Amino acid sequence: MRVLETVGGPADLKKLTGQQLTDLAAEIRDVLVETVSRTGGHLGPNLGMVEITMAMHRVFDSPRDRLVYDTGHQTYVHKLLTGRASEFDTLRQQGGLSGYPCQAESEHDIVENSHASTALSYADGLAKAYRLRQEDRHVVALIGDGGLTGGMAWEALNNIAAAKDLKLVIIVNDNGRSYSPTVGGLATHLTSLRTNPRYEKILDLIKKNLGRTPYVGAPMYEVLHGVKKGLKDVLAPQGMFEDLGLKYVGPVDGHDRQAMEDALRKAKAFGGPVIVHAVTQKGFGYAAAEQDEEDNFHQVRPANKPRGWTDVFSDELVRIGHRRPDVVAITAAMLHPTGLAAFAQEFPDRIFDVGIAEQHAVTSAAGLAMGGLHPVVGLYATFLNRAFDQLLLDVALHKCGVTFVLDRAGVTGDDGASHNGMWDMSILQLVPGLRLAAPRDGKRLEELLNEAVDVSDAPTVLRYAKGEVFPDIDAIERIGELDVLERAGTDVLLVGIGSMAATAMDVANRLEAQGFGVTVVDPRWVKPVDPKLVELAAGFKFVVTIEDNGRAGGCGSMIAQALRDAGVTTPVRDFGIPQQFLDHAKRPAVLQEIGLTGQELARDITELIAQHSADAMHEPDPASGRPGGA
Repeated sequence: MRVLETVGGPADLKKLTGQQLTDLAAEIRDVLVETVSRTGGHLGPNLGMVEITMAMHRVFDSPRDRLVYDTGHQTYVHKLLTGRASEFDTLRQQGGLSGYPCQAESEHDIVENSHASTALSYADGLAKAYRLRQEDRHVVALIGDGGLTGGMAWEALNNIAAAKDLKLVIIVNDNGRSYSPTVGGLATHLTSLRTNPRYEKILDLIKKNLGRTPYVGAPMYEVLHGVKKGLKDVLAPQGMFEDLGLKYVGPVDGHDRQAMEDALRKAKAFGGPVIVHAVTQKGFGYAAAEQDEEDNFHQVRPANKPRGWTDVFSDELVRIGHRRPDVVAITAAMLHPTGLAAFAQEFPDRIFDVGIAEQHAVTSAAGLAMGGLHPVVGLYATFLNRAFDQLLLDVALHKCGVTFVLDRAGVTGDDGASHNGMWDMSILQLVPGLRLAAPRDGKRLEELLNEAVDVSDAPTVLRYAKGEVFPDIDAIERIGELDVLERAGTDVLLVGIGSMAATAMDVANRLEAQGFGVTVVDPRWVKPVDPKLVELAAGFKFVVTIEDNGRAGGCGSMIAQALRDAGVTTPVRDFGIPQQFLDHAKRPAVLQEIGLTGQELARDITELIAQHSADAMHEPDPASGRPGGA
């Protein structure tokens, strides 16, 4: 029997011998590689978390002591040690385990949000709550060095340091990387800590030699130990943390379980906020991950991956870069995932990686625009939420020409609720002057990106889906900014927005097979609403919009408002993502679940038309006053 099979929870972990714990660590790595290679997910971060997680659960008493993980994709080991090993093969599969902490799965999970730099704020609040309630409980926050590049983490540290009696332990998992190598002054500082531990060697040498001198040796060592902080400041300047008033322990080898346990026990006994600095290697224990230069297998990449939306953007931006020397790019620690790596390689002096700091990225982009450049900011759609105020008041208010490129827009699927890019088109509708484009295919992505960077007096946004790029759908004509994709009658004007244009064409074919006349248009630019779309809508019996964004405040709502403002009375029915947090599953499965497939939509529209016709039959005739006329 494998050791892992005997671990049903943290209590079992505490009963194991040293050799069993060593065997368990090896078994966990085998399970991670085997499972994640099949299901997909975050392999590298979890391979580097094995011993740290084991130490956390052996020293603390979860769930009474609360363990909070910053960016929850590094909790696979935590799941294996908290009773979910038998279900681990369902990771990221529909109906199976989430790739992030999940309260519905286990009492050991508390924070589900997978966005970075938030754990310290959660931990601060939890620890304060337990102190006020006089509950003897510890809070442990695990944050990567990449997470510390986010300003919110430092806002939390500022407050934590002022609360001297909080039972709060902060583990900094320092592997020198977020998705890519960690950048900035903090990264340089941590590097100096983990690569210059001479002060510990000096203290060991002093202790060894003084220990040979009876009576004098031990007292003298205690005196010298009192100057340890000063010695640290000279040889390994971690004074940044201690100057904040936070007790600092480290650097500790994060792959040495016993050393981690010793450090955590010291931190636990201190009785106030403590930072434990653990040095790890992303992908540790799996040679292929350790040697992967791009991201140490941060996410398992499928072999022979088909050309995706990100690839199309990446190639086109390089072409634009050659044509436009004023175009620069900004990434928030996601150079490869957002497709900016090729631009960085071609124009290394025109790329700026600001770390996991979306707010700073956006306002810095405003400054670049004010300085005469045109920044392209590459983000996941879900992460733009974090910088809305900066977009609104730092970019749009000043009419800065900044282009935002939102990857993973709409339903992304596997990563669950916090990664679905279903909010962007709603929040962007609120920004005055902003122009928003949603390409339906790769050719339109190239076309609209070029149009976007030509706008110099307002923010522009380009958003597209995750995964394989859709086949091109050529327009049969252009009306204003609209592409007409199908013209077969005036019963239904079907507006397919972005990646849902292909679905709209499927719906049209199904409706036409039932005898309805359908015209399909792709707005291309969905904000502002094209006046030509309003004019066109007046000639139809129904307008139907389809988008992969939340319905509340989405493009359908804005089109309906534009029609009302123009006095156009054509009924509008908007289809989109319901305003709820979606469970993880593959994108097609999620779309099926929420009714955004060709078959489901065609049925709903048919029922809508039938209901409207029935209602019309029962309306009183103005002449006779009877339902259905004379």
